[in-house]
Amino acid sequence: MSENDRNPRRSRPERRDDQLEGRNPVREALRAGRGIDKLWVLRPSDDGGQDRDLAFLAGAVRAQGGIVLEVERRALDRLAETRNHQGVIARLRMQDYVSLERLLEIAAERGEDPFLFILDEIQDPWNLGSLLRIADAAGMHGVVIPQRRSASLDGTVARTSAGASSHVAVARVTNLVQAMDSLREAGVWIAGTAVAGAERWDKVRLTGPLAIVIGNEGRGLRPLVRSHCDLLVTIPMLGRINSLNAAVSAGILAYEALRQRGLEPEE
Repeated sequence: MSENDRNPRRSRPERRDDQLEGRNPVREALRAGRGIDKLWVLRPSDDGGQDRDLAFLAGAVRAQGGIVLEVERRALDRLAETRNHQGVIARLRMQDYVSLERLLEIAAERGEDPFLFILDEIQDPWNLGSLLRIADAAGMHGVVIPQRRSASLDGTVARTSAGASSHVAVARVTNLVQAMDSLREAGVWIAGTAVAGAERWDKVRLTGPLAIVIGNEGRGLRPLVRSHCDLLVTIPMLGRINSLNAAVSAGILAYEALRQRGLEPEE
């Protein structure tokens, strides 16, 4: 149901306030307790030798739950905003992640049925920010994202979400399908979005405990994720384009679910 809506003008990164380059800045951030969401580190040489300093930084980031990517120097050069990355670039975490169980607790604390987004490898931070903004506007209890091949809670997402990322709980899981199964065991109905082989969005029941699964910008839902949905929902397309932007689809479905629930904002 989603299309590849990446903006080609974003191919060159803008100046970021959440990016650290160089060994000392990264080391000091760790020492100060700053959360590092992602670390790009120079790949060890072919002879097996590894820089001990870089290995220490990578181990420290992994220990706090961050993602470490070993890359070639040219990849670091492309990411770098300075000429002094020294083999390491870090992306700071702008918000802490929560557990999957915490999302259900938030719903229980509000006395409401769980109402969630599950994002299957949404990789564009602009899209993730937009989806968080929709989740906040629709009063949803949280968002689930995979640890790998997904945009994360960095500065771009914070800006794009217009501050919503500070108010929406996000659970980052190692296995999205297992997370879906855990939610199902907790009584949550899983509705996936699809272009074909699905029911119309206005002909299905979207009340009760519900998680809406939004697919990747280009590929949509992965087959395994699709097969673990309880139902598939589609939005009819009357023009020549056969899909909508991921955030647009999510907004339509979230507000249809909200309408069916009869929920109204507090005065």
